[in-house]
Amino acid sequence: MQTKPTVIILAAGRGERFIASGGTTHKLAAVFMGKTVLQHTLDAVVATGLPYHVVTPTENTLLGMGDSIARGVAATAHAQGWLILPADLPMITTASIAAVANALMQENDWVVQAFVGSQAAHPVGFNQQCREQLLALHGDEGARRVVQHYKTLGLWQALQINDTGALHDVDTVADWAALR
Repeated sequence: MQTKPTVIILAAGRGERFIASGGTTHKLAAVFMGKTVLQHTLDAVVATGLPYHVVTPTENTLLGMGDSIARGVAATAHAQGWLILPADLPMITTASIAAVANALMQENDWVVQAFVGSQAAHPVGFNQQCREQLLALHGDEGARRVVQHYKTLGLWQALQINDTGALHDVDTVADWAALR
């Protein structure tokens, strides 16, 4: 790939588990170390210098992960690839995001998936050839089937990163408290 991929930051979800667990605000608005969860994620992305697009609810419509991915890819049709990054990862490092982007730009693999040890992590990178499959996503299921398809074809790379922040999302108040 000759150009930088675009980071799609998924911030259009309902955050129902956070509220159900006692949260008084949407999880992305929860304050963590002086900034919102979303702002921490945005700061890590901005520091990479990569182009990015934040998928937010529109017209009071909250989206499932598949819908959010499809909307983000559609909004960045010019992109040569995408890094899919949930917005609720306040501890993810700039280095991890950049590592996935660099691997996606340099390899012939169509999908690059971050791992911390044996655990799948974020972000997941997709090159332009995955566009139609990403646009077809809907509902609450993310891009797991797309990843599995390219893994089966041998067009997938597991990229080891050393960043537990790429694993720890904020789904509940307990998750948020554990990060603090």
